[in-house]
Amino acid sequence: MAEKLSKEEKKAIKKQRKFERWFKFMRFIHFCFILPFYPYKRYGMKKRYNNTPFIIVGNHLSVLDVIPAAMATNKPVHYMAKKELFVKGVSKWFTKKCECIPVSRDGSDVRAMMQAMKFLKNDGVVCIFPEGTRNKTDDLFLPFKSGAAALSIKTKTPILPVVQITKIKAFKKSHIYFGEPFELTEFYDKKMTQEDIERADQMLRDKFEELYYKMQDLRNCKKKK
Repeated sequence: MAEKLSKEEKKAIKKQRKFERWFKFMRFIHFCFILPFYPYKRYGMKKRYNNTPFIIVGNHLSVLDVIPAAMATNKPVHYMAKKELFVKGVSKWFTKKCECIPVSRDGSDVRAMMQAMKFLKNDGVVCIFPEGTRNKTDDLFLPFKSGAAALSIKTKTPILPVVQITKIKAFKKSHIYFGEPFELTEFYDKKMTQEDIERADQMLRDKFEELYYKMQDLRNCKKKK
């Protein structure tokens, strides 16, 4: 005989199903009303990754970067977003509706990390933009803030990289590389020093650079044909 669920468990299940329906609706809006006007070409992994909890990590060029991240999976995605978006207006409503995680720009928000760990423990998906803000410079990437690699190591969770080579713009095709999930296993069950943390962050950035140039090579090959 199945064990009877408590009121709290029933409430949690109801909340999760509501959250899943919301993201299903948002993906419908994306395909019907956003993608035709903001097209992008997908490189790398074409299938959606739905196995295990995982962390989507992306570089940050515009507010629309949340869209390709959501297309990496069929699961709902909990985005880490700056605290200022939770204050008032439409941004407050939207971040609450999407169950985003409020975080300080300096990336040292312990409460945000604890919330992300809770979502991952419940088989969820968390999305982080480690640059902390939109890259408006000519640099390939802004300096990565600590957090994404540390969260992956602490929870033993795969990272799925989503790398953009061009900013998403109206009526202009952008190019995005969806990498295969990878893990920083060499740091698992290890007492992390500051040097280890910096090395893990650098390994994550190196992976992004590798995929960035890989996508560039793929584009150049196709142009020559």
